[in-house]
Amino acid sequence: MPVDDLWYLKSRGPDGTRLPSRKHGRGKRWRARWTDDQGEVRERLFERRVDAERFDANVRADVSRGQYIDDRAGRITVAALAEQWRASQLHIDTTAIRVEHAVRLHILPGLGHLQVGQVRRSKVQAWVRDRSLVLAPATLRLVYSYVKAMFALAVRDRIIASSPCVDIRLPGVDRGKRVIPTPAQVHRLAELMPDRLFAAVYVAAGCGLRLGEVLGLEVEDIDFERAELSVRQQLKLHKGRSPYLGQPETRSSVRTVELPDVVADALRTHLKTLGDPVEVDDDTDPRRPTRRPAALVFRGANGKAVNAASFTRTWTSVRARAGLPMRWGFHGLRHYYATLLINAGASVKTVQLALGHSTPTVTLNEYVHEWPDALDRTRSLVDSALGSPGSASLSVARPA
Repeated sequence: MPVDDLWYLKSRGPDGTRLPSRKHGRGKRWRARWTDDQGEVRERLFERRVDAERFDANVRADVSRGQYIDDRAGRITVAALAEQWRASQLHIDTTAIRVEHAVRLHILPGLGHLQVGQVRRSKVQAWVRDRSLVLAPATLRLVYSYVKAMFALAVRDRIIASSPCVDIRLPGVDRGKRVIPTPAQVHRLAELMPDRLFAAVYVAAGCGLRLGEVLGLEVEDIDFERAELSVRQQLKLHKGRSPYLGQPETRSSVRTVELPDVVADALRTHLKTLGDPVEVDDDTDPRRPTRRPAALVFRGANGKAVNAASFTRTWTSVRARAGLPMRWGFHGLRHYYATLLINAGASVKTVQLALGHSTPTVTLNEYVHEWPDALDRTRSLVDSALGSPGSASLSVARPA
């Protein structure tokens, strides 16, 4: 549709002059009209004809190329966008709960009331600065990844033309502060744990399992003859629900790991005291949840599946008595296992498979500084290729 002049009628007078309309001299003069990608006729008013014609050309081109952005779409709030994004994700239940907490506690208070189209890079950067006062750098990076994914969805759905999450500065994560226990501290942790859980320390430190994977082990997952341990499920510990069996964290988390003698000996000793199977909800197949008896290797004080709150209380006391810092979690034993493999010369691929990481990149991002000879090898390769400063290999002509 052409650009319309609202101040004059299309018809002319007897003398050929243009006839003023009822709107003459009132309001904006020029109107651009277009049909959007949904077939709806839209219009916008302008003071100057040149602006109306420029807009008309651009919007027609955008509709033709399939790049049209409805300016009204960006009026939805960040809170509404967050709900749309969460509903579109294929998160496992543990991740879904973590995302819900992050959105409710950290994203909505600072950004939720804003219209999506009004959020600028500066606003996101200010939000990051504010959250950095209450969140650890690694946690803030995770929460920011949700914000970035939300706005990426808005761009894909053509709610906005571009994301404000561009060149956002995030606080660095200091990997050098990670505390790796000594072998003596690992043995001390096992010694201080209740008899029903002492072997869990060795499974984590000697096989690299996550806490949920350790607590989800069943007797049939241990193969003493092959010296192998199978990871196929995890015990999920959520407030408000009894512990239940669920899928591992990722597909790559399903794995078989070698069973060292020290871990096997601890498990043999532990299994001698194991009672009858316990009833537990099994959600490993979300489409067919069931309740069944499970021969869980590790039990709570009541003989049932381990409860999250009771385990935390037990671990906090044991960790302190073993001389490890505050907030040093059970996951630190997994880091112990990884650094042990790395310092023994294991490759990135070996460590990745042992830990159940999805890609070698994840392993490198987490443990790149733990390969002690990486920098030395790099220097050696360069020196071997280029030689020392006084060698013939560097005797090249330089401009006068």
